[in-house]
Amino acid sequence: MYLHLASKRMQRHLSLITSFCLLCTPARCETPSETVGKIPGLIAFWTFGEEPGQPRASVGTRERHPLQEVNGPIARVAGGPFSGYSAELSGKQYFRIPHAETGDLNIAGPTAQVSMFAVARIVNLKQSRTIAGMWNEGKGAHDDTGVRQYALLMNMPMYGGPNKLTPHISSEGGVTRRADGSAFPWCVDYAATASDVPTNTWCTLGFTYDAKYIRAYINGRLDTLQLDPEKHHRTDRYFTQEGPNQKDRGMNPYFHGRGIFKYDTENHASSKPGGGSDFTVGARFAVGSMFHESTIGRFGGLAVFNRALTDDELHLLHQLSNLKGLP
Repeated sequence: MYLHLASKRMQRHLSLITSFCLLCTPARCETPSETVGKIPGLIAFWTFGEEPGQPRASVGTRERHPLQEVNGPIARVAGGPFSGYSAELSGKQYFRIPHAETGDLNIAGPTAQVSMFAVARIVNLKQSRTIAGMWNEGKGAHDDTGVRQYALLMNMPMYGGPNKLTPHISSEGGVTRRADGSAFPWCVDYAATASDVPTNTWCTLGFTYDAKYIRAYINGRLDTLQLDPEKHHRTDRYFTQEGPNQKDRGMNPYFHGRGIFKYDTENHASSKPGGGSDFTVGARFAVGSMFHESTIGRFGGLAVFNRALTDDELHLLHQLSNLKGLP
């Protein structure tokens, strides 16, 4: 009777759970990590169960993508959704994979898609913070030598994202350019949620990019926000007139639609002499430093997909994280 009365959306969601979560048998039950591993398009999944001093390796994926510690061993603490542990970042450390070793994390191209999902406990958002991505901003405003691709960032107040979840996509690598080629001081292509990122409590954070729209999710829900040009400091024609059908780009979802920057050694040797971006977790190169905006908090899980997940898949990942069971 319940299923008969359930909404079509709930029926789809139940069907998705059934397709990914095997029923328990007398022998064993499928673990949350195994369920994550069955979601199509998964290319990296870190559960942060390794001890300090050890690379954190992706589980259940074709490539292992070992995350290297930077600036000393990163603490492992009890309590995590997938391994039983989490990595604790102090704001003075982070993880990295050198650009040459990024493998299938190096998502780029005019039709590229990407999704990211994280289980995190952020301590504060007093300044911009980083979950993860391939995102090197260069030395600061008006610097076009950046090698940005995709990233899940937080707290971007300049264009309407104070304390919000602000996933970014860049087609230029450097600063964003309007249709006529004129430049902004920064990359301004990001979605922004209506809600603040929760702090001092466990939450799930995610985004998708389907080669057109960036969508940001907090605790398994698409946290939609309509563009208010004045309130969000997006009165520029780029935001209000260069979206679909010469209309606005929105806020969340946010229309990008120009693909993801791909670094090429020959083509970018002079314009971007620093080389391609590393994949980093907990920090990014911004304003000439890796540690100016590095994250303080705990990471219990991080997954990257090479396609845009659905709303139901993001909600499933949130459920698998079992936030109520985390200390």
